[in-house]
Amino acid sequence: MRVRPISPPLLVSELAERLAGARSTGRLRVALDGAPAARPDHLADALVDPLRALGHPVLHVRTEDFLRPASLRLEQGRTNPDSYYESWIDEAGLRREVLDPAGPDGPGRVLPSLWDARTDRASRAAYVDLPPGGVVLVSGAFLLGGGLAFDVVVHLEMSAAALRRRTGTDLAWTLPAFDRYAAEVAPASFADVVVRVDDPRRPALVESVDGPV
Repeated sequence: MRVRPISPPLLVSELAERLAGARSTGRLRVALDGAPAARPDHLADALVDPLRALGHPVLHVRTEDFLRPASLRLEQGRTNPDSYYESWIDEAGLRREVLDPAGPDGPGRVLPSLWDARTDRASRAAYVDLPPGGVVLVSGAFLLGGGLAFDVVVHLEMSAAALRRRTGTDLAWTLPAFDRYAAEVAPASFADVVVRVDDPRRPALVESVDGPV
């Protein structure tokens, strides 16, 4: 195992080429998994244009647009780390509206957002037809370990110290949830690509002798 420092632009370029060359039956479902401090949404946004330039239609879906209603999500309070870890994301909705339709036997009709947490109402977004060869990028935290179907998994890894240092005081209450995730799921152990982002401005790829993890 080796850790290779890489610039953010080169990271985006290498990931885009890897995803463009990945084998899939129809569409490619990609997880960009990481804590908010690791900026998975930012990386997903950065991948959209390069993938399109490589000939792949792309849809970026954020887990924050697939949260459960506040009555369920906040049942144990607004700052409960166990609830945040276990029940904030509407995994059933993500499967039904994104991952299954984009899967090998799916029609490719994908819903980019399901719930608007600010208004606590359905987002009423229009469905998007993702053609064969398309890529759906799903970004957010806790994407692994729950049985969500992805073809490629990119995990943005942070040490516990870096996560605490880079998490704002408004989200400090979430830190025990990420401790649980690391201990119970160990996401880096089965991700296809692991990127260390203790400082997101200075990422590094974790590679085996044969290539990226």
